[in-house]
Amino acid sequence: MHLFNSLANTVEPLISSSDEALGIYACGITPYDTTHLGHAFTYCSVDVLIRYLEYSGRPARYVQNVTDIDDDMLREAAEKDDDWKRLGDQWTEQFIEDMTALNVRPPDEMPRATSAIPEIVEAAKRLIQAGHAYEEGGSVYYDLDSWPEYGKLSGLSRDEMLPIANERGNFPEDPNKRQPLDFVLWQAQASGEPAWESPWGPGRPGWHIECSILSGRLGATLDVHAGGGDLIFPHHESEIAQSEALNKSPMARTWMHIAMVEHKGAKMSKSLGNMIFVHTLLDGWSPNAIRLYLASHHYREAWSYSERDLEVAGNWADSLRRAVQERQGTGKELETHAVETGFIDAMENDLNSPEAIKVLLKLGQDIETANEEGRAVGAAQDVLKELSETLGLRLTPGPPPSSVVDGWTNHL
Repeated sequence: MHLFNSLANTVEPLISSSDEALGIYACGITPYDTTHLGHAFTYCSVDVLIRYLEYSGRPARYVQNVTDIDDDMLREAAEKDDDWKRLGDQWTEQFIEDMTALNVRPPDEMPRATSAIPEIVEAAKRLIQAGHAYEEGGSVYYDLDSWPEYGKLSGLSRDEMLPIANERGNFPEDPNKRQPLDFVLWQAQASGEPAWESPWGPGRPGWHIECSILSGRLGATLDVHAGGGDLIFPHHESEIAQSEALNKSPMARTWMHIAMVEHKGAKMSKSLGNMIFVHTLLDGWSPNAIRLYLASHHYREAWSYSERDLEVAGNWADSLRRAVQERQGTGKELETHAVETGFIDAMENDLNSPEAIKVLLKLGQDIETANEEGRAVGAAQDVLKELSETLGLRLTPGPPPSSVVDGWTNHL
């Protein structure tokens, strides 16, 4: 299989570190205002990758974190006069409910950032000892002067980095910093904020170090690190600086970035009030329609929400469902070898799900035609169901399988 690697900026063979399961990590939600369509596109895209790998006989071990403590979480809790932990648990539950409804394969592990405080403290200590970090005023900062490779993922210059970092949580005027782009590994406690003990006093982890530590559950080098394209800088760039300084090895062999979903001319965001939520869409559309709508866009191509296109996907879902419910004839069996080859070729080529959908729809049409001619279509229906499952579709009645329901329930 070939996948676009953002670090190399080209499509490359997907190579595993061993004959064992591929280690795949995706940056998870910050649990508030979930699950909007942009979230769904990211996690359904990763789901399609994993499902296809498993269909191909290549097992995957998948870890997805929950950023349950950070500036945005605390700001949201303060605005709503709510407890930050209760708020996070509420939105995490909503996310899990939405992912279950969309038949997304659950991660094997879904650790919260707050579950790894001792490991984060230890990592910060090691980075200080290695000369990559410094403590000032009870906070610990990464020293960018110690890491000349900073920027190798994003391709940005330091001048280009600063305004982007400032938009995404950086505080350039922090008097404890040696330079404006140095980022926080450990944040000293502010009045009223939750805190944990550390050698530098009470505080909480920085955003980037959380993923460096939690992704380490898959080893020092990930086979695939996935996430939204908006995380390339500063989040993933900073993860690389931390993890590679700690482990002396590449953080990931392949960086998979999923494009942004827009609505009303801009990326979906709370501040713009332009978010489309999955639980709202599920009131009017089947999970199959939503999954087909998402998969009709290549994971690397930005797109805008369109109800008309969602209606088209709904028609596709109805067509595929009808194809597996047709009566079976007794004549010559419908041949599917070319269909399976076409589907595999599409998926092997940088996860080309739009082309794979075309293959499925053609097979569905062929089944209906063959059935009208009295030909046997049972084997072709089985192929259609199996290939559709690779895109997260369920073409027969009933709830998601117990492996999906129970797997997500275990992460509550």
